[in-house]
Amino acid sequence: MNVLVIGGGAREHALCRSLSLDPDVTSLHCAPGNAGIAEVAAVHPVDIMDGAAVAGLAVALGADFVIVGPEAPLVAGVADAVRERGIDCFGPSGEAAALEGSKAFAKDVMAAAGVPTARSYVCTTPEEIDTALDAFGAPYVVKDDGLAAGKGVVVTSDVDEARAHALACVAGADGSGSGRVVIEEYLDGPEVSLFAVTDGRTVVPLQPAQDFKRALDGDEGPNTGGMGAYSPLPWADPGLVAEVERTVLQPTVDELRRRGTPFAGLLYAGLAITSRGVRVIEFNARFGDPETQVVLARLRTPLAELLRAAATGQLAAFPELHWSDGAAVTVVIAAHNYPGTPRSGDEITGLDEVAKDEHAYVLHAGTRREDDGRVVAAGGRVLSVTATGDDLAVARERAYHAVDRVGLAGSHHRRDIAADAARA
Repeated sequence: MNVLVIGGGAREHALCRSLSLDPDVTSLHCAPGNAGIAEVAAVHPVDIMDGAAVAGLAVALGADFVIVGPEAPLVAGVADAVRERGIDCFGPSGEAAALEGSKAFAKDVMAAAGVPTARSYVCTTPEEIDTALDAFGAPYVVKDDGLAAGKGVVVTSDVDEARAHALACVAGADGSGSGRVVIEEYLDGPEVSLFAVTDGRTVVPLQPAQDFKRALDGDEGPNTGGMGAYSPLPWADPGLVAEVERTVLQPTVDELRRRGTPFAGLLYAGLAITSRGVRVIEFNARFGDPETQVVLARLRTPLAELLRAAATGQLAAFPELHWSDGAAVTVVIAAHNYPGTPRSGDEITGLDEVAKDEHAYVLHAGTRREDDGRVVAAGGRVLSVTATGDDLAVARERAYHAVDRVGLAGSHHRRDIAADAARA
């Protein structure tokens, strides 16, 4: 199988790493890729938001199968453009990807499907915003209706901060806001990320993971795209995955098919395990980052055939997935000032040293290789350091041992990823 992966972050590096280990993958490409992906796949420049360009590249490479990683090109319909050229593609249509592209649309789908989620208001005016904030009270949960790269959600007890974010979502500082904002009740309890591969009818859940969104230890600091993750979840109810498949994943897939917009790809449910039961926080239409890093580290079933079965409507006949018995932990190393305006160009050292470790490895996100061979930071989340072990405590120790060998001026990372779970 000749495979082309679209994207250039740590999620795509994790996908490419797994695909490179799959004996069915005879040729692997990634566009645009990054410095780390270039070590396992041939990388190519492309505008990932240009469906015609992506499809043209796939044709030029003779790709049998395309995997679209990031959410923005999915919402823009890039997967549709690839399929129009007769090439199998893993990723939902632009219409179905609205499940992530519009939180208001997702709430409407959940209401129709009877999926448990937070009570919410969709607001378009300052008056509606004030009514919603008053109705729910603190802590306030305010979500940009559109895509915001994992940073469009504000959870705060400060009503002025909540209102300011809501107004910015509606109008935008430059008038480019989505016009809508979702304000919802706060959900108590731990959060869980559960991915499911689906062909629009059959749903195949993967193993759950937990990620850490805040920039600093103790869940302090601003919201980010994710600072680390771990899997499995030893504290979770053994029946959690089956319950979520029954009450969340399958009803959502069925409802989208009923609407004439079948969802085939990766359905990501962000969940809160509340005192009232499981509630959906949000849906994403693609593999999550950094959860993908730990989930794929534990998956033993070859990845390419699983994803292609979803892309071609063959999941019902796909054999049961196999997983390692151990654990995986990922720690994100972020550039100076992330999640604000990150500093670029700082050299990354220690990568060769970590590469010698049989239990840990580095997945690149925002990196670039200079003409002189140096690898430098070129984004906010720069690296995902992933380690495996017989249990979470061992995997966590190995992950941080590897993190400590990586040098990046001004960088920061959380020191408490999976700490409580590893002690449990």
